[in-house]
Amino acid sequence: MIEQLVTSFFAAAGFGVIFNAPKKSLIQCGTVGMLGWLVYTLLVNQGVDAVPSTVMAAMLVAILSQVCAKFFKTPIIIFNVSGIIPLVPGGLAYDAMRNFVLNDYNVALQLAAKAFLISGAIAIGLVFSEIINQVIRKTKLNRQSVR
Repeated sequence: MIEQLVTSFFAAAGFGVIFNAPKKSLIQCGTVGMLGWLVYTLLVNQGVDAVPSTVMAAMLVAILSQVCAKFFKTPIIIFNVSGIIPLVPGGLAYDAMRNFVLNDYNVALQLAAKAFLISGAIAIGLVFSEIINQVIRKTKLNRQSVR
């Protein structure tokens, strides 16, 4: 577990470097990615399927990204992009393509469908978190305007 956390931290921080994130935010980028991977791993180890686990992890990444963006006065996209990297199903997509090339279409379609669902789960988690954030902001604005 510790190895996975360290690896996910460096993967997220490394992608922060690739995407030219400010040097001062690389530790936060790595932390966001590591915590997202932690949630994913804990849920999968508890028997939750990979897709709902990915939704929950992506929501956490988005929430942490919003907090980091506000606290460190940095655009949210920096934390979202690098923090979501450990959740991307790259190995699964590779295995799907390899099975297509090997003419094992049944396995290839199963793996491709799972990779597609996990990719969609990442998007749903990010969007759902942003919707919740917008609702909270509008509620606060409405309360302030009533006073």
